[in-house]
Amino acid sequence: MDERIERDFLAAAPAVDFCALRLVGETSEQLTVRQNVAEPPRLSIDGGAMVTLIERGGLGYAATSDLSPAGLRDALERARRYAQLGGGRSVVDYSGIAMPRPQGRYASTVHDDIGGLSLADRYALLTDVSRATKVDARIVDWDASLWHTRSEQRYLTADGARAEQHFDYLVSSISATAHADGQTQSRSSAGRYNGFCQQGGLQVLDHAHFRDDGARVADEALQLLAAPNCPSGRMDVLLMPDQMMLQIHESIGHPLELDRILGDERNFAGTSFVTSEMFGSYRYGSPLLDVTFDPDRAEQFASYAFDDDGSPAQREYIIRAGLLLRPLGGAISQARAGLPGVANSRACSWNRPPIDRMANLNIEPGEAALQDMIASIELGVMMRTNSSWSIDDSRNKFQFGCEYGRMIRDGQLAEVVKNPNYRGISATFWRSLAMVGDRTTFEVMGTPFCGKGEPAQVIRVGHASPACKFVDVDVFGGEA
Repeated sequence: MDERIERDFLAAAPAVDFCALRLVGETSEQLTVRQNVAEPPRLSIDGGAMVTLIERGGLGYAATSDLSPAGLRDALERARRYAQLGGGRSVVDYSGIAMPRPQGRYASTVHDDIGGLSLADRYALLTDVSRATKVDARIVDWDASLWHTRSEQRYLTADGARAEQHFDYLVSSISATAHADGQTQSRSSAGRYNGFCQQGGLQVLDHAHFRDDGARVADEALQLLAAPNCPSGRMDVLLMPDQMMLQIHESIGHPLELDRILGDERNFAGTSFVTSEMFGSYRYGSPLLDVTFDPDRAEQFASYAFDDDGSPAQREYIIRAGLLLRPLGGAISQARAGLPGVANSRACSWNRPPIDRMANLNIEPGEAALQDMIASIELGVMMRTNSSWSIDDSRNKFQFGCEYGRMIRDGQLAEVVKNPNYRGISATFWRSLAMVGDRTTFEVMGTPFCGKGEPAQVIRVGHASPACKFVDVDVFGGEA
């Protein structure tokens, strides 16, 4: 079918400055066992195409799920009409932008395809994990889930460019809720963001220790029942990778998206405190902060060879030794801003045009061992797994809460604390980075749920990070 669609597109494409077709087909299955009872499977199948067309300075998009010759012709006509309407009225002359012409192929690295397990076997695995999570009568709710998505994408231009990408995404999650004496506490394997998500096959579950992680999740929920609230005050914080993931996402990723900086994007707490003039000179963080856009890490959730405008993806430093170097902007935003960017023009599906989206955005490992980081803290809190987040419209002032905390006193891990929270300002918080963990503390995570745009797009992103120590942070507990 794809070959027929390709022939029909090439036959119908008009003689314009640029014309491309992006085909997407996606199958997704979500399975959950809750309280040892299998919930009905959720299966979705989706497919369609997006046409991008540039003519006489204007840019037009049109999407269609009708992939017949008539449906493709209609989409091309609509996209051409929109481009003609925008010609001479847009913020940029799109005809002057050198759009990419990709050639190549990408595929997720899959060891032991999850599709090789029968549906009964997949439910049996989830049931085993669920039963292992019910460790105590005080565990009143618990579940285990798997979410597998297979996405097939093809990008074509009327003048012969052709790129294929095949993705296998796997998300695993375990949660447990404990209740006793009027107190309720929840713990999860990866947080509300479903932070443990990677590309690949069953090896992803091995990386997540999914088969034997239920007892730990439940035990930590029980620990939180008996734990005091996190104390309030200014102190050091040691953020573990499953919380660093969200810190990177909200206070580096979103503010550095170039369409926000240019003023195009104002939805979902849009805009940014960052301006175009800051690149190359602004000290975003301490000299220990190295941040990369890295589409090359095979297991990471948003690895790919080409973005959805066809730009070839390669690893780039976004921040190096604390200095802000380049924004997260695709080919069109780069041309508008006159700034170097990265290949991150991305769409959530066939029925949305690509916009500037973070992809794999990682903090590079440092040299500190975890025990040395703990030993360096006189008074502080180790925090794990995000549970709540809030950030202002310029992506500057933020407040985050975590599921699980442990006090650090005189260089030693001390009591567990519940409801650990901290707040800060993006423009200054990263300058308080005092130690960066080594590779033994480094974890590859991400989220399937990054929202942006109007109409809304929810997209997959990856974040990898070591543990990081920040000094003199405003910390508060659940009673503050």
